[in-house]
Amino acid sequence: MSLMSRRHLIIAASGLAAAAASSRAAFAQAATPAPGGPFKMDPLAYPANALEPHIDAKTMEIHHDRHHQAYVSNLNNFAKDNPQIAEKPVVEVLANLGNVPEAIRTGVRNNMGGHANHTMFWQIMGPNGGKPDGEVLAAVDRDLGGMEKLQTDFNAAGGRVFGSGWVFVTVTKDGKLAIETRPNQDNPIMDGKRALLGNDVWEHAYYLTYQNRRPDYLKAWWNTVNWKAVAERYAAAKAGTLGV
Repeated sequence: MSLMSRRHLIIAASGLAAAAASSRAAFAQAATPAPGGPFKMDPLAYPANALEPHIDAKTMEIHHDRHHQAYVSNLNNFAKDNPQIAEKPVVEVLANLGNVPEAIRTGVRNNMGGHANHTMFWQIMGPNGGKPDGEVLAAVDRDLGGMEKLQTDFNAAGGRVFGSGWVFVTVTKDGKLAIETRPNQDNPIMDGKRALLGNDVWEHAYYLTYQNRRPDYLKAWWNTVNWKAVAERYAAAKAGTLGV
């Protein structure tokens, strides 16, 4: 091999090594966790692809790891200068938003509402969620006209949400159920009520699979509901111990 050929080979190898190092550095930067703070986000309790084909893995990853994480990161940023928002339970803060400093009130409403809504959302979904029974099924029959009517009315309410928001089944301490909607990231706690379950109808929750077909998403979503988790929330609501 000539001296010139060896020199070209060394230069090419050096370039490849530098490119690989740059790629590793970029990956490490992208994988850096969000800044810490008093507000935390739990990891999913099931794999991101566990709800397929009803909700695809990429949507779950983006929704949980980016959208929900953004709410938590924003809350931690607010807490740097306003630590009092992290000194009380999320339920108490959302129920008393008038006590939050006016300068950050809207931001706390949007981001803490989003944190609460999504924490509930991941909890009440899962693979092989079974069917409602016991007290939950009895309450659905009594207050909402049975499962078929619940799904029809819930889906219709979710379809009527203009723009972005949520559709919920709310529950009172005496176990009474109702279907309600909220705009943006508002949560029933803000109105002195509690969510038994709820579905996110922001487009980021379904667009990769369903595009503008929100009714199809609402119908398919019922296949992801974890009725055991819903039953636990129902019992906690009646006991006065339900979190977000």
